Amino acid sequence: MAAAAEDGPAGKAPSAAVPWREARNAAARARLEKSLPAVFPLPVLRHALSRPLVPPTPRLAVESYWRHHILRADRLARALAAASGQPEGWTWRLGMGSPPDTRRRGKAGEDLSETALAEKGLAFSFRMPPAPFREAPYALGKGHCCICGQPVYRFGWHRDLWGTGAPNRNAAWHAACVTAWKFWIAPADHVKELKRRQGHRCAQSGKRLLRTAEVDHRVPLYRIWREERARPWPELLGYWGVGNLQVVNRAIHADKCAAEAGERASVRRRAAEPGAGDPAAGTE
Repeated sequence: MAAAAEDGPAGKAPSAAVPWREARNAAARARLEKSLPAVFPLPVLRHALSRPLVPPTPRLAVESYWRHHILRADRLARALAAASGQPEGWTWRLGMGSPPDTRRRGKAGEDLSETALAEKGLAFSFRMPPAPFREAPYALGKGHCCICGQPVYRFGWHRDLWGTGAPNRNAAWHAACVTAWKFWIAPADHVKELKRRQGHRCAQSGKRLLRTAEVDHRVPLYRIWREERARPWPELLGYWGVGNLQVVNRAIHADKCAAEAGERASVRRRAAEPGAGDPAAGTE
């Protein structure tokens, strides 16, 4: 009885991970407090100190904050893109062929032809969100986010909380935009957050979401490329954001995919007829 009381309510010895985690977090807190500037986003600090494993540096604290607030990062990244606006002369295009192999080059982009330079940064599929500031002709360089085009400040933050008046010339991404980009290109990785947002109910049937539920774009991306690509760039990003995402049960998703495949086949058949328009309009 005495031994059981010492070991704990379940009669088990305390896990060896507990003292390790406490020692690790004490060291991480000390390192974080030492490196914190006088001004630092309070929500980020609160988040960092509440983590099971405290991030030991301000930058890691910022990255952890956005990684655990994915939907907020999505909204912020699209708002920053709207503030930048569409670069003059830019249109949504796709790269031709396959991505260039730069492994044998001395430097990335070295000895590229004029055509290759114009296509540098272009996505090779309409499933990737358009990103004009990643394209060589519109790139703003270090100190500006290559996703939204806005200045990047200390720790990858999107506002100049420190009053320096100058962006961080060593950075090319906002921490929030990194998280948003990962969300846009792989929304299925964040099905838990999307399920929670929907109250664990199927967006189409209203029934409870099963474990096998899948993430789907309400308006499919092939239709965005085919019908909406002339829209302003910040509006296009909305089709990759949370507003165009839904979680549905697998059977419903399969039916929707089958209907979309039939519609695309119909478009391709019409495009192949004599006198039709762009035959690639309905392709992937």
